[in-house]
Amino acid sequence: MLGGMQDWSLRVTHLIDHAARECGNREILTRWADGTIEQTNWTGVASDARRLAQGFAAIGLKPGDRVATLAMNHHRHLATWYGAIGFGGVIHTINTRLCDEDLIYIMNHAEDQVLLYDAQFQGLVDRLKPQLKTIRHFIVFDDPEGYPAFVAKQDGHYEWHQGDERDPCMLCYTSGTTGNPKGVLYQHRSTMLHAMAEVAPGVFDLSATSVLLPVVPMFHAASWGLPFAGAAAGVKFVFSVTNDAPTLHKLMLDEGVTHSAGVPTVWLAMFQHLDATGAGLGKLRLVTIGGSAAPRAMIERLMKQGVRVAHAWGMTETSPIGTMGAPTANWDDLSFDERVDVVCKQGRVPFGVELRVVDDNGDVAPRDGKTSGRLPDLRALGYQALLQGRRRCDRRWSVVRHGRRVRAPSGRNNADHRQGKRRHQVRRRMDQFGRA
Repeated sequence: MLGGMQDWSLRVTHLIDHAARECGNREILTRWADGTIEQTNWTGVASDARRLAQGFAAIGLKPGDRVATLAMNHHRHLATWYGAIGFGGVIHTINTRLCDEDLIYIMNHAEDQVLLYDAQFQGLVDRLKPQLKTIRHFIVFDDPEGYPAFVAKQDGHYEWHQGDERDPCMLCYTSGTTGNPKGVLYQHRSTMLHAMAEVAPGVFDLSATSVLLPVVPMFHAASWGLPFAGAAAGVKFVFSVTNDAPTLHKLMLDEGVTHSAGVPTVWLAMFQHLDATGAGLGKLRLVTIGGSAAPRAMIERLMKQGVRVAHAWGMTETSPIGTMGAPTANWDDLSFDERVDVVCKQGRVPFGVELRVVDDNGDVAPRDGKTSGRLPDLRALGYQALLQGRRRCDRRWSVVRHGRRVRAPSGRNNADHRQGKRRHQVRRRMDQFGRA
């Protein structure tokens, strides 16, 4: 017997529909590399996404085809995520910082059909194009004859493709491996669960009052899931194509940024700018730091300015959030130094993640706050395989050997699930990785 509630498939297009319907007027701003500011809102992004989906279908793309992007953070990139997914395709974000050899391998292995890219990468695209075997269409985001013209050709009267919630929706390649980069294929269901988990107070703490400036690139590990979680919460997005400290700081002050996320080097550069100008951080209240461990002095400085610091750890293979720092139940009873001690650790697992530390014998370590552990193997479902031109999700367990694929944080496992700097064995729930 089944329950009596309405059945609602967990497909990513629900996110953009919700954002447009409930927070349609919430602003989305892009600062382009030349300093110009372009403003839209969730209604505008949703409209562009439908026109893109309609356009992709019109040029012959079929559900399951890959649409690649080689771009920085901006609202047109965001619309392309939802447009590519909306016709039943797979959005493939490509890391612009990889070498030519890896870029060629990735695009050919993924069998990308379309490449949308920023004009600043025109030289790179021209250099790679002769070796790209499957891409049939090239569209420049910031050329009037590119993205704007492509979108303008469609009327937007398009219904999203309907399919199984376990259909693939996004492809990200990780270069943290031996040999060629490996593709991680996200599904609609896993992405929706991840997005819903991320809006929680103990994760990114997002709501319609949030003004979010993501410094983490949209080409890196799904931008930590923020383009999806941001839609679920209806945040105001502030995007910048360039990430120099003066530009980011001005955007923070001008737009009232409350949330930001990036690697430690972003904040080191920001501190240098603040020291030189004597300025403050405006309304900023939550900074999420990942990619590498944040120095204690960095955490202390931000906390002394009234900013909550959340340490994040994860991987492309975990959608990508694996752990996230947040105030503990005894937070009000802790001294400042004790709070910094907590924040220097890399948090606890959000709902949807199962994590364990093992000892040298492979036995599960106790959660006593003292025992250190290690990561012997990391197992994750969802690697992509391409066989004879047909895409499929490889459902076998993919083993990641410690020291060869990923360097996870190392440290201790606490009774309240706090994790320090340690090596983990992580298993995302199978629903999150597409096991049928």
